Amino acid sequence: MSDVVALIAAARPDVDVRLAFLDLSTPSVEQVVDAVAADGHTHAVVAPLLLGNAFHARIDLPGLLDTARTRHPRLHLTQADVLGPDPRLVAALRDRALEALASHPAGAPHLADGHAVSGTWLRHIARDAHDGVPLGTRTERPERVGIAVAAVGSSSGAANGRTALVAQRLSAATGWRTEICFATTEPGVTEAVSRLRSRGADHVLVVPWFLAPGMLTDRLAAGAPELVHAEVIGAHPALADIVWNRYDAAFASTLTLSA
Repeated sequence: MSDVVALIAAARPDVDVRLAFLDLSTPSVEQVVDAVAADGHTHAVVAPLLLGNAFHARIDLPGLLDTARTRHPRLHLTQADVLGPDPRLVAALRDRALEALASHPAGAPHLADGHAVSGTWLRHIARDAHDGVPLGTRTERPERVGIAVAAVGSSSGAANGRTALVAQRLSAATGWRTEICFATTEPGVTEAVSRLRSRGADHVLVVPWFLAPGMLTDRLAAGAPELVHAEVIGAHPALADIVWNRYDAAFASTLTLSA
């Protein structure tokens, strides 16, 4: 995640940008807020690098910030909106899929169920998607690709529904068949592959709806080692644009309320 934050910081060198983690890693949100207050700042915008508006965004982070406000009454803390299924992030997801398709070499793991695919063919379908040509329409290449959009998964049906929206937008932009799957709940990768195959997909690619690799993307890869897995979104230029949009909106809202 440090490379993502470095990209964000480079876009606005006049703003003090700091990385904080909600759990599992350090520095924690509490530690960073304490450091910001100690450095004399009176206002900070907390921009969640979260793709969904689930527990972390709705409960966990607001609770941490409420506690921090008690510790630092002179520090005004504003929570920005999550990244969400922004069309620019869906385009970034498409880019990661295209990169995987274009770079997949002959002899690497097959895309699905033992179907061997040449690097040349993959470059062809990547070109088609880039040009806006629906896959499977060229007579010389009738094979059809399915994309399993893989996300964390949530107990919130609404949050999982937003992943479905991402998959729908990806399909609309590329002509690819898409299904969703999750690392922590159902449907899993196996079910998504089965659905894609039943819809006529000859080959399946797993595209993770994740900002950074970690335990859950490792779990997805281990659960379907025979498939090609695209890279996570990572330090994509679109991500910096979206984060700064969220920051600007939160900052403007704060100014309006205080005026």
